[in-house]
Parts: sequence; structure tokens; C-alpha cells
Amino acid sequence: MFLTITLIGILALIALISIVRLNTFLSFLAVSAGVGLALGLTPLALVDSIQKGIGGTLASITAIIALGSMLGKLVAQSGAAERIAINLIGLVGTPYARWAFMLTGFIVGLPLFYSVGFMLLAPLVITVAYRYKLPALYIGLPMLASLSVTQGYLPPHPAPLAILKQFNANMGLTLFYGIIISIPAILVSGALFGSTLKKYTNLANPAFIAPDLKLDQTPSAFISFFTVLFPILLIGISTLLSPFLPAGSWAQHTLLFVGEPIISMFLAVMLASFTLGLQRGKSMQEVTALLTDAVKDVAMLFLIFGGAGAFKQVLTDGGVNQSIADMMKHSTLHPYVLGWGMAALIRVCVGSSTVSGITTAGFMAPLLLTTGVDPNLMVLSIGAGSMMFSHVNDTGFWLFREYFQLSMTETLKTWSIMETLVSITGLAGVMALHWFLNIL
Repeated sequence: MFLTITLIGILALIALISIVRLNTFLSFLAVSAGVGLALGLTPLALVDSIQKGIGGTLASITAIIALGSMLGKLVAQSGAAERIAINLIGLVGTPYARWAFMLTGFIVGLPLFYSVGFMLLAPLVITVAYRYKLPALYIGLPMLASLSVTQGYLPPHPAPLAILKQFNANMGLTLFYGIIISIPAILVSGALFGSTLKKYTNLANPAFIAPDLKLDQTPSAFISFFTVLFPILLIGISTLLSPFLPAGSWAQHTLLFVGEPIISMFLAVMLASFTLGLQRGKSMQEVTALLTDAVKDVAMLFLIFGGAGAFKQVLTDGGVNQSIADMMKHSTLHPYVLGWGMAALIRVCVGSSTVSGITTAGFMAPLLLTTGVDPNLMVLSIGAGSMMFSHVNDTGFWLFREYFQLSMTETLKTWSIMETLVSITGLAGVMALHWFLNIL
């Protein structure tokens, strides 16, 4: 019954957006209300769930998306993106731009949350695509696959980290196994599948295409790369060094503080305002105007994300994830497959990789004691399952759609399939590594 209601709600949402052409945010609210009542929530509980979903989602991403948009705008308008693009293409050659972005996405994705990495790299992809007449989706999807894999598989990202702690797994070993599994997952979902997308020649969001500047009008290569990579450096230094500092010391607290994504992005915007704005001859009023325009460019995304968060919360409060977990916990499947399958079902129905991963971990924890399976591999199998088939109830779906200016159908055929391949190849990698370790 729960799954039927969820499926009907998802189909209704797709119909309202694609066929009726109702505003996306209003569509989310309408479907959330209908599904919530069908799941047995009282009207007041439904309102509370919707408010909680909107607030919870926006609280966690609004500042990061706004700051990322500001940084992206400064990078694009100053010519820094063009300078980076020229150096990148000069290093690897135009035919290999997608491989360069794929590697960059993996490196950037290790320390950064998905939304931060996306907001930093998507404008670079769009600029390179525009400058060199390449399909933006063709060169961008490998980068997005890398970001997705790191988010779903590898600590210290929220869901893998929470699962790892619940299983008392070893972070170093989990990270080592995860990187091994990540390589084929990225190659299949990003490089191989992405190579089939040349036909998608849609012009990506023009708000992030840098103005056509001569090379001497752009910032230096060092300033361009340093400004873009500054938040990554802060988070990376914090992640690597803070564990070795005395617990509770001033130095550790300082590193942890600047390593927080919101703080690192804020500091990056401040730096970019100087290096890419004031230092380039712009007045403070001109810099402020650019930052304001950047927020306007993504304003509708906030409502879309809030609507997706409301739908996700209604499904969670209505008991959909609990119902799926109860249905699967008596399965005779291999523990890794069971963990992956449970996380995948919850992800498809609820839309949140974090919710699906943590919910699944709660049911799989007792199973670890009775089966003796490797907790490090279990973290990875659940993480892979939590990436399954992102669609209309996932904020990442809408972020991708708006940046690359695709239709609903095109987004399902590209983004959703890519995420599915990330999930399936992740499970295949876990099973292959399990087999290899057993024969040693």
C-alpha cells in the first residue's frame, strides 16, 4: 500500500510538471499534500511535515548554493573561468576535456559536499563547452559521476560517515576500498555512458557562461586556479590535519571552523571579491551587483529544493522508508545485496541518499553480528544503493536540470541513468572485492 501510494504520487508529480505545466514548486506542494493524506497523516501533521521538509532542506543547502552561485558568477564574469578553461584544454587537448573534468570531479569531490563541488565546477564545464563548441552534457557528465560516487561511497561525506560510525568500521580501510570501487564506477557511469550523450546539444544555463574576453583581460592562471580551489584547500587541510592536533585545542577548533563548507565558501567569496573583482578594477558597487545577480539566477532553485524536501519529509513521516525496511529485513539475499537493495528502494521512494543510507544501516547493524560480513564493504554497498535512480524527489535532479537546461524526459534519460549506473557498478565492485578478499 505504501509503495503504491508513493508510485502514484511520483507519477502525479511528473504529470503536473511535464503535461499540465504547473509551476514545479506548486506541483510539489500539491502532490505532498495528496500523498501525505493518503498515507494517513492528519492535516495538521501534514502541514508540520511539509514545513519541516522545506525548512530542513533549505537550512542545509541554501547558504552553500547562494555562496557557490556568487563564487561561480565572479569566476565566470571576471574571465577566471576562461583562463582555467584555456589552461585545461591546453594541457590535455580539446578531445580529452571530459577526462580532465572527470579527474577534477573526483579530486574535488573527496573533501567537498556534492552541492559545493557542483557549484564550483559546473560553471567551468559550461564555459569550456561554450568556448570550444562542445556539448556541455557530454563533457560535464563524467565530472558529475565523479562527484556522485564520492558523495555516495566515501567518508567523510554525511551518509557514508554516519553508516561507518554505526557499524564501527575503519575509516581508512573503508576509504581505501571505496577508492578502488570508485574507479570502475566512474568509468562506467561517467566516461562510458557519457560518451553516448553527444546528441544532447542543449545550451546550458547562460548565466554561467563567461563573457568573451581577451587573454590579457583575464586574471592570471595562478589567481584563477587558487581562487576556485581555495575552499577545497581549506576543507582538505582541515580534514587532513585536524585529527593530528591536540583534541579541543585552539588550533584544532580553528581548522575545523574554516573547514566547514559554509565558512570555506564564505571565505572563498570574500577572496574572489578581491582577486576577481576589486583587484581587476571593479568597484565595490559593481562587485555587490554581481553577487546580487548571482542569487537571482538560482532563486527558483530554492523553491524547487524546498518542494522536493517537503515531498521527501512527507514520505518519511508517512512511514514509507520504514515500510520498505520491514519488508526486506527477512530476505535471504546476500547481506551486501540486501543492504544495497534496501537502500536503493528507500532512495527511489524517498529521494534522499542520506535518509536511505542511515535507515538501512539501522536494520543492517544487527545482521553484521550474525553474518560476519566485512563492515567496511557493507558501508560501501549501502552507500552505492543510496545513489539509485535519482528522480523528481531528489534536489540533485533539479540542480542538474536547471544548470544544463534539459527537459524532464532528457534529465531522466541522462542524470537518472547515470545515478543508476553509479549504484549498480558500486554493488558489482563490492561483490568483486569481497570475492577477491576471500580468496587471498
